[in-house]
Amino acid sequence: MPQALTRLEFVISFALTPAGNDQAIVPTWLAPGVVMSIQCGFLPTGRMTMPSAEHEQMVAALTAGGALTAPTLAEQRVSMEALMTAFPLAVDVQVEETSADGVAADWVTVPGSRHDRVVLYLHGGGYVLGSRKSHRELAARIARDAAARVLVIEYRLAPEHPYPAAVEDAVASYRWLLAQGLGADRIAVAGDSAGGGLTVATLVALNEQRLAQPACAVVMSPWIDLAGTGTSAQPGGADDPLLTLEGLRNMGQVYAGARCQEPLASPLYADLQHLPPLLIQVGTREVLLDDALRLASRAKLAGVMVDLQVEEGLIHVWQAFGPDLPEAVSAVRQIGQFIRRWIA
Repeated sequence: MPQALTRLEFVISFALTPAGNDQAIVPTWLAPGVVMSIQCGFLPTGRMTMPSAEHEQMVAALTAGGALTAPTLAEQRVSMEALMTAFPLAVDVQVEETSADGVAADWVTVPGSRHDRVVLYLHGGGYVLGSRKSHRELAARIARDAAARVLVIEYRLAPEHPYPAAVEDAVASYRWLLAQGLGADRIAVAGDSAGGGLTVATLVALNEQRLAQPACAVVMSPWIDLAGTGTSAQPGGADDPLLTLEGLRNMGQVYAGARCQEPLASPLYADLQHLPPLLIQVGTREVLLDDALRLASRAKLAGVMVDLQVEEGLIHVWQAFGPDLPEAVSAVRQIGQFIRRWIA
């Protein structure tokens, strides 16, 4: 093993094989054939490390701050905006406001962004929080590592605009990109948390509307089950300072109410056939861990090429917490590599 940095990325990538093959142990939550990566640190001795000190400092700050536990929705929106914009944009990032067929959006680019490689980005926030502004910094890092232009849309939020408004806006924005002369094979769709679930819902909606699928899709900590029925979403199932079971279910009710099990609201129940290659990133400390694992399994069973990356000990959407967090840098680098692989 090479001599050392204090923290190196240790990546185990393997193709899980069907049950009965004595050379592989297949977790019950994964379909045969899912490509899985377990991300963690290691020392020169090969001993695995815990999450970085920077990650644990961030967790402590989030736990102490209670940033998203303000009493009113308006205050929660302000708190999330403040939390996410605490990480300044790099000086070479350009942000250009636009309208994607009536949907407010930002083009986020860096000097290396290719005009013909585009990421449609769908922000997180439980369908009730977040904006194009809150996710500009993350979008900028994706733009840099993917060498792409990133279109961050401001889809309509609940409760003012409940389901299916977000899906309608995402599909309209995708149609707008096609109308600009971009081929579907030059577009990736990506999102985090609710935006990850919305990414999958958008892909399903494109199938329903007989539109060409994008080249690939990326979902970070995706929320695909609004009712929160997964094992990690039960009491005691996770220890995530950013997302609680109660908060999860409340947001699901605000967004979709009695329609929360419809396929475009909870893609857990959708037909996932004919979706493009899919990268899924999730941490083991997350309420939504089981959502990601079930998505990987169901997508693979539907014939989708799935790359599942599970980060040991990390919390919800750690990728968003700035360029000084080693795990965020690593994850976004892998997102960039995945997008460049499928949009050469």
